[in-house]
Amino acid sequence: MFRNQYDTDVTTWSPAGRLFQVEYAMEAVKQGSACVGLRSRTHAVLAAANKAASELSSHQRKVFRVADHAGVALAGLTADGRVLSRFLRSECINHAFVYDAPLPVSRLALRLADKAQVCTQRSWKRPYGVGLLVAGLDESGAHLYYNCPSGNYFEYQAFAIGSRSQAAKTFLERKFKGYDDYTPDQLIRDALSAIKETLQGEKLTSSNCTLAIVGRKDDGTVEPFEMIDAKRVQEIIDSMEAAEETPVAAAEPSSTQEEDKGTDAAPMDI
Repeated sequence: MFRNQYDTDVTTWSPAGRLFQVEYAMEAVKQGSACVGLRSRTHAVLAAANKAASELSSHQRKVFRVADHAGVALAGLTADGRVLSRFLRSECINHAFVYDAPLPVSRLALRLADKAQVCTQRSWKRPYGVGLLVAGLDESGAHLYYNCPSGNYFEYQAFAIGSRSQAAKTFLERKFKGYDDYTPDQLIRDALSAIKETLQGEKLTSSNCTLAIVGRKDDGTVEPFEMIDAKRVQEIIDSMEAAEETPVAAAEPSSTQEEDKGTDAAPMDI
């Protein structure tokens, strides 16, 4: 993208009907490290790739809890995401204080979208340069929303944002039709597999990814939004790698048997 006379402020329309500063903010989301969200009828899972600015620094936090029943994962400007997660936390606390009930996830996503939209309509403001995946649980089940810097928001069965997220989307598109009936462990494994697709050959470990889950058990009790500890994440990754190696090991003897059969064959049969 190049600077032009129509991007000096967010309220100036181009002749083509575009708001360039909003598009620049959406481009910032694509530059952030990848985040993935999936949901079934009863559970929602968020996963994020941890990328450090340099080898000497730690990674920035990408997944935030906003209430017992909801949390967010972000891609883009982490500082903007931190401010918005604090706003969501305040909205949940205020709603619980007034109505003595958790804020529905759809209304939570709507309030976040309204806040983002105001920044596209005021010349003295700039759009938030961050995209958020909002995952939560309410009376109607588990939900996953994507909130865009433009003020739009969409509900998804599974979605990925951030750099190289297209590889994760391709993986999710192949499997999302069965997600409604998935168990929490199956959702976690697919979330890790989708994050792995965005790493471009880098080995997936518990140190370069973050996982969180919220849901409802079979007996109806709610599992609060919580981060999955690194030890359990590493155990799941190890079991996934072991499962991938097993079919390869099983295929090797069959190929050896075929070679043996080939050597016993008569010359005219080769």
